[in-house]
Amino acid sequence: MEIRLAADLQSDSIVDGPGIRTVIWTQGCPHNCYGCHNPSTHDFSGGALVDVDYIKSSLDSLVYQDGITFSGGDPMCQSAACCEIAKYARDLGLNIWCYTGYTFEQLLELGKKKKSIMDFLSYIDVLVDGKFMMEFRSLDCKYRGSTNQRLIDVKKSLLSGEVCLVPDNT
Repeated sequence: MEIRLAADLQSDSIVDGPGIRTVIWTQGCPHNCYGCHNPSTHDFSGGALVDVDYIKSSLDSLVYQDGITFSGGDPMCQSAACCEIAKYARDLGLNIWCYTGYTFEQLLELGKKKKSIMDFLSYIDVLVDGKFMMEFRSLDCKYRGSTNQRLIDVKKSLLSGEVCLVPDNT
C-alpha cells in the first residue's frame, strides 16, 4: 500500500501535540482553507507516493518520541493508509493525534460509507477537527489555529456517542 506525502517524516516536533512527536505530512486536501499554513499540501497530485512499509520502518528507528501526528493535507483523504500506519504506531506504544478539516460529526457520516475512516478513527487518541477559519484565528489556541477547531478525545467520543473534548491544558 502507498501513501502520498507532502514531505518526509518530521521528528522532534513540539507544536503538533503534547510531548515530542513525529509528524506525517499527508498530501491532498479538499478544504482549501483561506489562510492555511500548508497550502502546498492541497494538490492531490503533489508530493510523492511512499510505500507504507517505508513509514513503518522509519517509525521503528524513532527514539525519544511520545507519539505521531497526522497532518497535511487532510489525512482522512488517505484513511486506509493512515490507518495501517496508526495501527503500527500504536503497537510501538506511540500515541496518535490527527488534524483534519472535517468535523467529527462529518467523519462519522463519511464513515458509514467508507469503513477505513472509522477504522482510522479507532486508533486516534486526539482529533483536531474542523477547517481553519481566519475569522476565528487565535494565537491563544493550544495545538490549533482557530477557535472553531476542537481537541476531541476520540475513544471517549466513540464510546459515549457524543463529542468529548480534551482539556486545553493537555
